[in-house]
Amino acid sequence: MNPLPMPDRLPPLDPDSQAHAEAVARYLRRRIDAAGGWLSFEDFMDQALYAPGLGYYAAGSRKLAGGADLAPAGDFVTAPELTPLFGATLARQVAQVLAGCGGADVLEFGAGTGALAESVLDACDALGLRVSYQIIEVSADLRERQQARLARRGERVRWLDRLPESFRGCVLANEVLDAMPVRLFRWGETALLERGVAWSGDRFAWADRPAPAGLAGMVAARMPPLPGYVSEINPRAEAFVRGMGQWLEAGAALLIDYGFGRSEYYHPQRLEGTLMCHLRHVAHADPLVAVGVQDITAHVDFTAMAEAALEGGLEVLGYAAQASFLMNAGLAELLAAADPSDARGHARAVAPVQKLLSPAEMGELFKVLAVGRGLSQPLIGFARGDRRHAL
Repeated sequence: MNPLPMPDRLPPLDPDSQAHAEAVARYLRRRIDAAGGWLSFEDFMDQALYAPGLGYYAAGSRKLAGGADLAPAGDFVTAPELTPLFGATLARQVAQVLAGCGGADVLEFGAGTGALAESVLDACDALGLRVSYQIIEVSADLRERQQARLARRGERVRWLDRLPESFRGCVLANEVLDAMPVRLFRWGETALLERGVAWSGDRFAWADRPAPAGLAGMVAARMPPLPGYVSEINPRAEAFVRGMGQWLEAGAALLIDYGFGRSEYYHPQRLEGTLMCHLRHVAHADPLVAVGVQDITAHVDFTAMAEAALEGGLEVLGYAAQASFLMNAGLAELLAAADPSDARGHARAVAPVQKLLSPAEMGELFKVLAVGRGLSQPLIGFARGDRRHAL
């Protein structure tokens, strides 16, 4: 295969990354051929991210920046890598959930570099709360990084290979739902089309075909026909949240991600959907290039997640912008504890917090949805600015 074309606006791939992208492309071409020349985007995204030994999260490339190398390493930075104050603040909400359900366990999905686990454990220790921490991680290399980072915690941290049969405690999922493969659709002049991927010449290309009845019904229930409109629906993420009702015996799940309520998600002006890719800290919207080397995500329809929780027998306990949630949970108090006489250290502490809170950065785009059962007290993170009425 000749080198796959890369748009000029994207950073060039190093030789190893280029070779990996070509290997993934050959694999996906075989999948497309086996499927008759057309692969649904859901399957394409699934394989590009999770194909054993090849997908972005299943192969060994460095994904997340961390520590002092935030800018040069990885493809993107998450809130826990920006500052331990994110996890320390989250720990205050965790503590309330554990007290309310009589549990002592935290279960994190997709723990990244282990930064969130580390900061939550440190903060819980400072609060006098000794918790047991469990992690479910699909990426083998991220799991290794987590194990190295959390080794000092010994038996308090365990990695699970499957969902628990029952769980009492607090579930954390930071930027997990956005990485679940989505179904892509486009409204035609007379009917809904499902968007898939074909091979054309020397590259992958979009290809649409009539949507099956199930997809057409789900989309029609969420938005009116708008010819030319392209967007996504995420049945896998909905199934994940709905399934929590089968094993979350008591406690709460905190789902933190970028997204919107349904009316904003399917706003008529959002004509091209929410697909977003990350490659070496460059965000763009073309998932058909650098396959296996770049991350592919879609924003979260939080209305759909809330509905899925209710269908699973859970309660919707709160929904708020990240900035509001963090301030309610005590971020300002934690920041105030930083020594103002150390000007340089204080500036290092404040700068990432501004990114977490700013409406132009993560403060408004990121939301926190809490679902669960068996809790009698309102959650502190939603004391002000709860937007459940807008879901």
